[in-house]
Amino acid sequence: MIIQFDRIASVLFLAIGVLFIIGSQQLGSSSYGSSVGPDIFPLILGIILVLLSIRLFYETFRQNQQGSKEKLLYKPFLIIFIATLFYILTLETIGYVITTFLFLFVCFQTMERSKWVQSLIISACFSGFVYFFYVEILKGTLPDWPIWFS
Repeated sequence: MIIQFDRIASVLFLAIGVLFIIGSQQLGSSSYGSSVGPDIFPLILGIILVLLSIRLFYETFRQNQQGSKEKLLYKPFLIIFIATLFYILTLETIGYVITTFLFLFVCFQTMERSKWVQSLIISACFSGFVYFFYVEILKGTLPDWPIWFS
């Protein structure tokens, strides 16, 4: 059951990755005021998604030969799915740093509940570093801090 689900998921993610790559080619190669074009990140994400889906497809064949059975974990999936929806809906209003920090913290705690200090540090460092690197070094734009925070 799990192996079949993983195969179907890998094919769906492969299709989504290919669509990301095709869609990124439809975007302009540069934007006003930014040295990084809007086509770069969808292209990179599409390539990563394609590569990971190919690996997942390969892993399902390898796991099928070993004959292992695992239980589906619905609760962590639903928690991460709801956190992703919250992230998408609040990114513009709350800002990149805060929403990314909250999203990563919830996901890390869903996967491994006991290491909350480590999750806080990694979530804060990652969201802050990516914001700094993309906005200050690459001169891109991300949703800024919320107005009520300033």
